[in-house]
Amino acid sequence: MANAIYPLWAQEVMKGTSNNLLNSTEGGNGVYAALVDTAAYTYNAGNQFYSQLTGVVGADQEILSKTQTTGTFDGTDLTYTAVSGAHVEAIVLYRKNGGGAGTWPLIAYIDTGVTGLPVTPNGGNITITWHASGIFKLA
Repeated sequence: MANAIYPLWAQEVMKGTSNNLLNSTEGGNGVYAALVDTAAYTYNAGNQFYSQLTGVVGADQEILSKTQTTGTFDGTDLTYTAVSGAHVEAIVLYRKNGGGAGTWPLIAYIDTGVTGLPVTPNGGNITITWHASGIFKLA
């Protein structure tokens, strides 16, 4: 699977639905990244919310210092601490809000162009370094 934007997120962005904005306040409600074991989760264009995501490994991390420039979304590199569990081959970005996991929209599925993937957790830290040109681009 190549990197992909979830179509149902893109649809809501085009409608201007505020729950899907990428510039949300950091510190609880924001854009997060989940490490994913693709043996337990396969990208599905019909998935819309975090509650549909399986195979999450470790604790999700918030992307800070987000920027949106000429259609490119970028933010801080991530460090997941003391990760153990299944093999990690992908990252899923989603937007956390004040509701439950059934309201957190899935944004992007990323499995290529990221330093640190794939990786087999060994109880240590996993560092994810985004591509120099940004995390993803809306084209």
